[in-house]
Amino acid sequence: MTERKARRTWGKGWGPAVPLLLVVAIAFGIPAVMLAAGAFTEKGAPGEPSSYGFANLAASLREPYLGTLLSSVQLSAVVAVGGALTGTFLAHAVLTSKSAMLREAVLSVSGVLANFGGVPLAFIWIATLGNSGVVTVGLGLGSGLLYNFWGLAMVYLYFSIPLMVLVIAPALEGLRPQWREAALNSGATTWQFWRLVGIPVLAPALLGGVVLLFGGAFAAYATAAAMVGASVPLVTLQIADALTGNVLVGFENVALALSLDMIVIALLVMAVYLPLQRRSSRWLR
Repeated sequence: MTERKARRTWGKGWGPAVPLLLVVAIAFGIPAVMLAAGAFTEKGAPGEPSSYGFANLAASLREPYLGTLLSSVQLSAVVAVGGALTGTFLAHAVLTSKSAMLREAVLSVSGVLANFGGVPLAFIWIATLGNSGVVTVGLGLGSGLLYNFWGLAMVYLYFSIPLMVLVIAPALEGLRPQWREAALNSGATTWQFWRLVGIPVLAPALLGGVVLLFGGAFAAYATAAAMVGASVPLVTLQIADALTGNVLVGFENVALALSLDMIVIALLVMAVYLPLQRRSSRWLR
């Protein structure tokens, strides 16, 4: 009876998820295995068989590849911190306003802009602040404002800030007004309330948002490829050049090693984000 009950419980809990898990295993597991195999495969000399080793991984952690990896990490960190701070202040200002229409409008627009990226986003910014952009020509601004590290960071913030608004808004709504009233009635200042109550409560959601924005900026490719090209060294652009034979010929396995490095960093990011997300979800109840 106990075994039958256990099977019934498993069937109700995991049974419906088996098809989804199977699709995920095929769609993500097989490419991941092939990528790892290629990353550890060392091509032999002409006429000699390939072997397995760590040469590609070692090369991916040396220049010039290491520089692109560090540049991507730096760009992602700037976008994550800047987007998290700006998005949090914007969400707080909207949620504390008395206009329900403003709140719904901002959240709706944020949902659209958070998923807007790629080549169309690059085109909009090039047409606006590019060398011949409308604003650049109209205001007589100098060229080169957009095609650099900070220009790319500004473009990434275009979709990162709305994403942070969506992430942090439920957590801000979880801050009960009674907590602030109790703190103020006890003689606490506004800063003391935020330092001792508000920020600790929001910390999991804030850190989770930072990690999420970091991962989004770290993996972005199309926008940077269409806008800055090789003027800003990024690991995603380096991987594309190596795989397509553009500039780099015969370095396909090194590109796979770089992809494996990105997967490891992404796993570390998710390892931080998921526990924080579970902890912050209790404030949504």
